[in-house]
Amino acid sequence: MSKIGNDHLTETRDHLINEIDSLSESQLNWKSNLESWSIAQVCHHLVLVEESTIKAIAWGVKAGEPTQSERKKVEQHILDRTKKIIAPKIVEPDTKLFEMQQIKDLLNDSRIKLHSLLSTVEDKSMLAKKSVKHPALGELRLDQWIEQIYLHEQRHIEQIKEIRSLYEELTEAFSSDHIQ
Repeated sequence: MSKIGNDHLTETRDHLINEIDSLSESQLNWKSNLESWSIAQVCHHLVLVEESTIKAIAWGVKAGEPTQSERKKVEQHILDRTKKIIAPKIVEPDTKLFEMQQIKDLLNDSRIKLHSLLSTVEDKSMLAKKSVKHPALGELRLDQWIEQIYLHEQRHIEQIKEIRSLYEELTEAFSSDHIQ
């Protein structure tokens, strides 16, 4: 993995942690409606996606001959939040309530697993030569599977900001209604 890719993974994860770090448990687990995800669920989804990505990369590295698939414009596809992407069942978050430390531990553990896997890849250039089918993006080179982790996190950081903002608006409106 390139230093740039590693920098993006680190910067994006730091940004994510900064976004959630000051949240109360009720902010972390609040949902605007029954169909929406809480911030904790968004974070759990990110963990599940990273763990699925680790499995895909591990499988792709072990697979036989290099495959040549075209590089996809993953950034355009993932960061465009006007297009809703339905999460496959395997990466749907748990419906239970989460504690902040639990979320941070899950995020940390999945990142350690990713770095551990990538440290076992002797020929990093192979990551650009082999591909595995991605559920939303189709055939995707392994290095782009890594890229989609931080892009996917960036997408959901924006969602977290929206959930947080809505929570703050509603609690402020509720507080001002009860003060009058």
